[in-house]
Amino acid sequence: MNRRAVLASTGVVGLASLSGCLGLAGLDEHESKPAGVNRSVLDDTGYDQTGVEPLSIKEEFDAVLFSESVSVTNHMTEHDKEVEIPGVGSQRAATFVVLTTPQVSVLGRELNPVGEMSTRELVDLVADNYDNIGDPTPVGEEEVTVFGETTTMSRYSTQADFDGTELDVLMHVTTAVETEDDLLFTVGVYPEDLEDVEGDNIVALAEGVIEDAHE
Repeated sequence: MNRRAVLASTGVVGLASLSGCLGLAGLDEHESKPAGVNRSVLDDTGYDQTGVEPLSIKEEFDAVLFSESVSVTNHMTEHDKEVEIPGVGSQRAATFVVLTTPQVSVLGRELNPVGEMSTRELVDLVADNYDNIGDPTPVGEEEVTVFGETTTMSRYSTQADFDGTELDVLMHVTTAVETEDDLLFTVGVYPEDLEDVEGDNIVALAEGVIEDAHE
């Protein structure tokens, strides 16, 4: 599924009922700041930052007395690593993503589309390197520290096709932490056979997140 289609399908939570307040609150446009990973952690784990992608949602809401246009721009900073996959060879099949979404609230309600995503939707959003990814099954969780805040990193198993070969893969997803203005999530995906090494690397990458993506 196209990642922009995934975002569009989530909608902007609660905007229809709150549309009359948005313009007055100055929330007709809101954009997150792209985050990244400390360069020394990238060097230690062997990952490279490969891109920063804005993911925008724009919604039009019409009411009897007014019309509102609301734009929310999220950012996804992508990292990957070349790993040796049994039966496939050396491929860039280990992925780590830092996703930021604007921390927007109106009348006590959060308007963060990415924050409302299910694990299934996050899989579809970040797994560009894989095809035909199955539904994730939870297999465990642990506590990690991101920006000095203790948060939960959940692990899921699923199957995916990579270069024509079906693989068992693991995905690590952290719950949201707050930056100055945004909510931040991390997602890591890699072949399950590499868990002994890449599992620790994903934890290190999550704990090495910084508020600025590298140029």
